[in-house]
Amino acid sequence: MFADLLYQLKDVFFGFNVFRYITVRAALAAITALVLCLFIGPKIIKLLYKFHIGEEIRSDGPQSHLSKAGTPTMGGLILLGSVIISILMWARLSNFYILVIFLSTIWTGMVGFIDDYLKVVKKFEKGLIARYKLIGQIILGIIIGSLIYFNPQFVEQGLNNNSSVPFFKNLEFQFGIFYVPFVMLVITYMSNAVNLTDGLDGLATGLIAIAMLAFAAMSYVTGNINFSDYLNIVYLPGSGELTVYCLAIVGAAMGFLWFNSHPAEVFLGDTGALALGSTLATVAVLVKKEILLILIGGVFIAEALSVIIQTMYFKYTRKRTGTGRRVFRMAPLHHHFELKGWHESKVVVRFWIIGILLALLSLTTFKVR
Repeated sequence: MFADLLYQLKDVFFGFNVFRYITVRAALAAITALVLCLFIGPKIIKLLYKFHIGEEIRSDGPQSHLSKAGTPTMGGLILLGSVIISILMWARLSNFYILVIFLSTIWTGMVGFIDDYLKVVKKFEKGLIARYKLIGQIILGIIIGSLIYFNPQFVEQGLNNNSSVPFFKNLEFQFGIFYVPFVMLVITYMSNAVNLTDGLDGLATGLIAIAMLAFAAMSYVTGNINFSDYLNIVYLPGSGELTVYCLAIVGAAMGFLWFNSHPAEVFLGDTGALALGSTLATVAVLVKKEILLILIGGVFIAEALSVIIQTMYFKYTRKRTGTGRRVFRMAPLHHHFELKGWHESKVVVRFWIIGILLALLSLTTFKVR
């Protein structure tokens, strides 16, 4: 919005011509979101303290986490607020891709906010009932899947029901009529996966920044006809604008880490974690890299799988032997390593390193084909 206004003044001052470039607006979006996080962060944290909106730590979790009780949560408001303002300033709001991913962020941000509000303000032990939260995620997945499946541009290119397969040239997986349910599964799974990962100071925030940086690069080349042709990947006109959105999240995540790094002054809460998870999934869906998301979001995938495996194995062994057994010392996976004796900061940094390696590996798939 602000960038468009400045660009319209290019005849008055030739320097304003730079706002036509995605790279310039993306860099400004990242800087704006970061600065806004640093500026509004202390103010929102102070308000959260004032109204006693603090995290309640589960009694069956690691004992070292009990000291975190009362730390302000719903910090996602800081991150999401910074992203929204930055996008309103630097992105082209008429762009289809921006509108879809904006919907994803706001929708799950609201679901997460309701959950946090019921949990920490109204003191409902479980917050928003799980099935209602799941319904909200499923509806969003159906909407986004339908917007792509029936979109004339995707239909014309024959890209409305498929996904690119990494490491293989010109190979795409066709989902047919199952594409919408597939998108629904991707968004629901990743939204909850990021939420489950948000259990250590800075863990989910740092991993999101890494993943979004990788998707910023992918969005840019996907929306550039020359780069997409050179790399022999699908070309999606207009998708380059997602670069602005991805880097806005990277900037906001870096700003939020200022307060969320160990020892955390504020937590993301479901407000931030659910929104970031669905946004990550949505950008993968929009640039047709849903399968590659398994690699880029590998840590998130593993965290959620650890919970699924732990729960299923416990129920299975309890049914067979009468006593439930566990695969991990505790799930999600980061708690398993904590109970093995790793310090919280060591777990976070090592998971970040794995996230960086997976992001770099995902980028190599553009040439290793």
